[in-house]
Amino acid sequence: MKRTSRMLLILLAVLAMMAAACGSDDEAEAGGSEGTEAPGGTEAPSEGGEGASDAKAAFIMVAPIGDAGWNFMHNEGRLGAEEATGVETAYVDSIPEGSAEFDNAVQQFIDDGYNIIITTSFNYMDATEQFATDNPDVVFEHISGFKMNDTNFGNTFGRMYQPRYIAGMAAAAASETNRIGYVAAFAIPEVIRGINAFTLGAQAVNPDIEVEVVWTSTWFDPGVEGNAAQALIDNGADVLTMHQDSTATGEVATEAGATFIGYHSDMSAQVDAYLTAPVWDFTPRYTEILSSAAAGNFTPESFWGGIADGIVDIAIPDGSPVAAEMKEVRESIINGEFDVFEGEIIAQDGSAITDADGNLVVDLQDSFGNDIGAVGDALNDGILLGMSFFVEGVIGSAEG
Repeated sequence: MKRTSRMLLILLAVLAMMAAACGSDDEAEAGGSEGTEAPGGTEAPSEGGEGASDAKAAFIMVAPIGDAGWNFMHNEGRLGAEEATGVETAYVDSIPEGSAEFDNAVQQFIDDGYNIIITTSFNYMDATEQFATDNPDVVFEHISGFKMNDTNFGNTFGRMYQPRYIAGMAAAAASETNRIGYVAAFAIPEVIRGINAFTLGAQAVNPDIEVEVVWTSTWFDPGVEGNAAQALIDNGADVLTMHQDSTATGEVATEAGATFIGYHSDMSAQVDAYLTAPVWDFTPRYTEILSSAAAGNFTPESFWGGIADGIVDIAIPDGSPVAAEMKEVRESIINGEFDVFEGEIIAQDGSAITDADGNLVVDLQDSFGNDIGAVGDALNDGILLGMSFFVEGVIGSAEG
């Protein structure tokens, strides 16, 4: 009789665990949109910090996660943070900005009990802000924007202009035509800032370098990006870089016998012409967000980390003739001895933006007409975050 009772208890325990597992899978699938993979975390989450079992984090991504690019690196960060914290995570990808799909995806996750929502594209910002207002018990973090509140809505980004500068150095050393092509996404400060930093780094190696920009108005459209890359090759560029998710620019560079500077992730496995790339690592930051939210002590902040913080970096190609100089600049940035935009900055038309001390000699506005700096101001983070001008040596319009 005792043996029978013991067996019955074991059977009931097994059935309970199976039911719990099925319920978890059903909830996970509810969070995904058609055609996307529902949560990563099909295995039971590892034990995390206090409150981890009650926390569930959802990530909204603008393009396919693929095997390289912006969304790939966010997914790598999601998986890394899930492993580090034990917080269950899920994601949907290919969700257009400013769409009903975005609203529906976020609301579905909230309805399914996800209490941490991370949105990972610039133009998700306003909608994320509204969701944060409407759902005060849910933690929201927006990537690449600038809005936040004091309770449940923060923002995160990285000073990608730091490794962009170093990448420009490698590009200049590899160019024989003195012309580099830049396949740019959207004319927003993030992209403009990266183009300027890349150009300044290139000019530090070769003052005769010009960087030609072609705008695609895409985050992920291999056809459009490939055509833009080919136009730049046809115009004399022998080194190409880009800001989108796809490797189309690198594929065109390979076919043309040019050099490719990637972005977001190490694309050496996808592109034969690859030299190096500024890369992201979201795992440490996502681990911090998930840990604090799970513990109930999330405090919104405007996080803008650099190479020293581990969120951005670049692999120095030892074969580059300027590898030693690149390593020196990287260390100087980490040590706070060098800043990409320090000193005199000259605008595209040859006029001065700052003097030799790094102070503005003109009033500046962002692309929306808002004042971001006045004569005498130092070139501070607020100005960098609203940057709407091109520096000398860039070919193309900063207006897109």
